[in-house]
Amino acid sequence: MKKILFMGVIGLFLLGSCNSKSGDGHEGHSHETEKHEHEGCDHDHEGEDHNHEGGEHNHDGHSHDGKAAAGHSDEIILPTAKAQAAGVKSNVVEPGIFHQVIKTSGQVMAAQGDESVAVATVAGVVTFRGKVIEGMSVSKGTPLVILSSKNMADGDPVERARIAYEVSKKEYERMKSLVGNKIVSEKDFAQAEQAYENARISYEAVAKNSSASGQAVVSPISGYVKSLLVKEGDYVAVGQPLVSITQNRKLFLRADVSEKYYQYLRTIGSANFCTPYNNKVYTLKDLDGRLLSYGKASGGDGGYYVPVTFEFDNKGDIIPGSFVEIFLLSSPIENVISLPHSALTEEQGSFFVYLQLDEEGYKKQLVTLGADNGESVQILSGVKAGDRVVTEGAYQVKLASATNAIPAHSHEH
Repeated sequence: MKKILFMGVIGLFLLGSCNSKSGDGHEGHSHETEKHEHEGCDHDHEGEDHNHEGGEHNHDGHSHDGKAAAGHSDEIILPTAKAQAAGVKSNVVEPGIFHQVIKTSGQVMAAQGDESVAVATVAGVVTFRGKVIEGMSVSKGTPLVILSSKNMADGDPVERARIAYEVSKKEYERMKSLVGNKIVSEKDFAQAEQAYENARISYEAVAKNSSASGQAVVSPISGYVKSLLVKEGDYVAVGQPLVSITQNRKLFLRADVSEKYYQYLRTIGSANFCTPYNNKVYTLKDLDGRLLSYGKASGGDGGYYVPVTFEFDNKGDIIPGSFVEIFLLSSPIENVISLPHSALTEEQGSFFVYLQLDEEGYKKQLVTLGADNGESVQILSGVKAGDRVVTEGAYQVKLASATNAIPAHSHEH
């Protein structure tokens, strides 16, 4: 029994000693493992430093790309095919001669001798011959108005002229046969002859265009009906204007210039003007225009303005009597950069042009404007000689800048 208990105690002691060694070994193993993991963590930390440096490297690389992108951030990409389809054209800027400009207003008028008025040859009631409207073309001698005097107290003037002519003619022929025999005096015969000639002239004048419906008034010249001065059914007296006819071959351009520019008037050589009905700019140089005169005083109907008058050929569809915007061209200035109006775009009061960088690349450029002669504008800053500027289709390039989806840095030069 004691032997059994002794063996049990020894077994328990051996079991406890084994457990103790097992625990120590575990602790030692765990410590080494922890140390190993700690060293591994240090290695990972070094890896993080390496990655962080790599991150800095990548960041630097990203910054480099950002700078490259920023260098082209304002570039507009418009493919050549689309630019041609949109009518985009560009030209290299070169300095040239630009004239000082006096901007004012004025009026286009018919030149003297190119306008005439058909007047009433007899008194009567107006009836237009067919359709007579303003702007229609007429030939010399074309009937415009019929004047009728039927059922009027004074009677038909043509009939009265005929009767007066026939009576005076008989009296003249009678006295002519008697004057040779001294039956009538030379004085009486001369008076009868005078009365006869007056009656003949009057009758032939009114009978020339007379018909059963009345007296016809014809166009005195070939041209266009400028204005109708009477209405259907109006009663007119002899000599009253009826229809204005213009040939429109020569026109006058009268500019009303403020007194403060009087000292510059002697330097004015030509002008451009813009009409309100088609916004087209005309140049007197292209219309064979010339300066006629400029006023030496202000006042009168023009108020505080001095008139400057030009004459030019009406080669286009210019309407006499229309008020126009005028650009008087004064002294020339050399080495000036100027661009046509079609090259400019406006945004909130500022003006821009588009520079062509290469075949497909464009750049928006702010410019400062100077004098404006109606066709082109003086550029004070923003564009220099040698720049290629879009002169036609600028708004198409502007639209491309708003809808351009191609990244700027992906464009390859």
